[in-house]
Amino acid sequence: MQNKRQLQVSGVIHKELASLFTHKFSGLVPGRLLTITDVNISPDLGIAKVYISIFPSTDGQKIIKEINNNVSKIRYELGKIIKNDLKRIPELSFYLDDSLDRIDRIDNALKNS
Repeated sequence: MQNKRQLQVSGVIHKELASLFTHKFSGLVPGRLLTITDVNISPDLGIAKVYISIFPSTDGQKIIKEINNNVSKIRYELGKIIKNDLKRIPELSFYLDDSLDRIDRIDNALKNS
């Protein structure tokens, strides 16, 4: 469970990363809808796990790998935005959030039963 400070920091990171992916890094995922679903930050505020949902979800792991290859650029741009809010910018790692795909598979299985 995250404490109040972790929740505040993860909220700021969530908001700013969403803006960055919409404006600055939209070329990383052309023709895809990218949504940041969750940001979990470690208790020392040093590591942030960012969960991303991609639609359409084909090649989702490939896109996440491409995003992780550009993590230093993304972290640099994030740092320029939130440098006044945090002493140090957390390390970022991106993960695919495939919960919508799982929900769809379960829904289809229930309809076909």
